[in-house]
Amino acid sequence: MKAESQYNQNNLITQLRRIKWRNYEGYLFIAPLFIGIFAFTIFPLLFSIYMSFNNWSIVTPPKWVGIQNYVYMFTKDLLFWKVLGNTFRYAILSIPPSIIIPLLLALLVNRKLAGVNFYRAAFFLPLVTSAVAIGTLWRWIYDGDFGLLNYILALINIDGPSWLADPTWAMPAVVVTTIWQGAGYNMVIYLSGLQGIPDHLYEAATIDGANAGEKFFLITVPLLTPQIFFITIMGIISSFQSFGLIYVMTSGGPMNSTNVYIYYLYMMAISNVKMGYGS
Repeated sequence: MKAESQYNQNNLITQLRRIKWRNYEGYLFIAPLFIGIFAFTIFPLLFSIYMSFNNWSIVTPPKWVGIQNYVYMFTKDLLFWKVLGNTFRYAILSIPPSIIIPLLLALLVNRKLAGVNFYRAAFFLPLVTSAVAIGTLWRWIYDGDFGLLNYILALINIDGPSWLADPTWAMPAVVVTTIWQGAGYNMVIYLSGLQGIPDHLYEAATIDGANAGEKFFLITVPLLTPQIFFITIMGIISSFQSFGLIYVMTSGGPMNSTNVYIYYLYMMAISNVKMGYGS
């Protein structure tokens, strides 16, 4: 009896050791992910929060100034409020078309047409093209003197403005480029949703006498709600992170009309070497 009890105890200890080792194996497998999250997300975030309470020009040691950076930003930095307004304006102008236009493209390429795979690839291509290349291309298109857009407008006797040099037109011009660049990605999201809608729903609607518009608004749009929600959220996030196109096309100008908060952060922290205030 004593030997059996000792055996059970030893067996339990062995099982516990195996479970413990399996736990260690699990921690080992997820360690690279946690190290990456800590090194590239958590630590920079905490470091940035700490540095925001300091006056730091990178080349000199940080000097603790408390909340002076925040007080200056909210009470004395008038450009900050302009930049914040530009950021919201950029989001408001870019998000609705980024929801509607890709949906129309998805409906177009969801049909059985000749060369449909080519059109899908062509619409998606701007997304995998670098922001520098896209920005350079569209700067030429928008050029006031030699640009393609003004050349086309001149053919119909319209005198186009200097798009990127005009504070009125610079932001809409950048927004159009942003919508063009991201349309392919949103189109693919919509396309996956469209191909998941059962055909029998449209067949039943046809039997009931529904026209194309009723099918679209009563079947297609409601069943694409998850995709619309996802695209809306991602659009809000990306519009508040816009930097590359603005850096290449306008550098925040003219007269800070396209200066959004990520570019302003870069301008303060890197260009003006005010890392503490940029943080």
